[in-house]
Amino acid sequence: MTKSMTGYGRAVGSADGFTVTVEIKSVNHRYFEFSAKVYRAYSFLEEKLKTFLKDYISRGKAECSVLIESDREDDCAVQINHSLAAGYMAAFDELCETYHLSMDRTVDILTCHDDIFTVRKNPADEDAVWSVVKDVALEAVKSFTAMRETEGEKLKNDVLGKADEIIKNVEFIEKRSPQTVKEYNEKLKARIAELVGDTSVDEQRLLTEAAVFADKIAVDEETVRLRSHIDQLHTLLEAEEPVGRKLDFLVQEINREANTIGSKASDIEIARKVIDIKALVEKIREQIQNIE
Repeated sequence: MTKSMTGYGRAVGSADGFTVTVEIKSVNHRYFEFSAKVYRAYSFLEEKLKTFLKDYISRGKAECSVLIESDREDDCAVQINHSLAAGYMAAFDELCETYHLSMDRTVDILTCHDDIFTVRKNPADEDAVWSVVKDVALEAVKSFTAMRETEGEKLKNDVLGKADEIIKNVEFIEKRSPQTVKEYNEKLKARIAELVGDTSVDEQRLLTEAAVFADKIAVDEETVRLRSHIDQLHTLLEAEEPVGRKLDFLVQEINREANTIGSKASDIEIARKVIDIKALVEKIREQIQNIE
């Protein structure tokens, strides 16, 4: 199925005392590029998330944000700087003795000094945390993938519509091309008759000139290849695997055939159709930049 490289997915879940929120978003990129936003204490998740998402994203710049809230009592530990507390107590005692003060709320005063207390996060059980995060990430990926598939279907239909328009222009060129040879032959005959008057025109010479002209402007090979490329475009857009890079190359080939037809065109109507084809090819090129 055709997928867009642009997508967004979010999920929230709780288990084992953790509440986890995972957000995944991606934009266009030539290759797979990953970045994660997680608390430093959970930095071990970055590589796990990258490996996990590689199974779902082959191209695109993906960003995964993970918010982890813990309700576990053993999640944090408070450490006391006893030497600093002792220093404060000695200073308080000195103040009381020197200025005859009463220090009946020493503990309250000590707690006002944040530098005495240090809150440290206990080392996380990596396997337990990853188990919860992975389950939530899987749900986020589902909505993320659904969005990419929806956008991809729109892109596919738009590209196929433009490809059908290209074929209509090709059909016109295929019908018009032989007619231009006939018109050239008649113009050549009329021009020679005008120049030589009533003198009979060498029909064999005319046929030879017409044949040379026909060979010069022949675009049969180009239109056949162009049709083949469009058929392949249809096939790729129905494929299950990522096809963005193949499509990019194929569009280059379609544009090459259109350029060749344009260089051979000596007819204004064919030239206009070539311009229409090239405009459509450019629109297709823009769209496939969004396809994985």
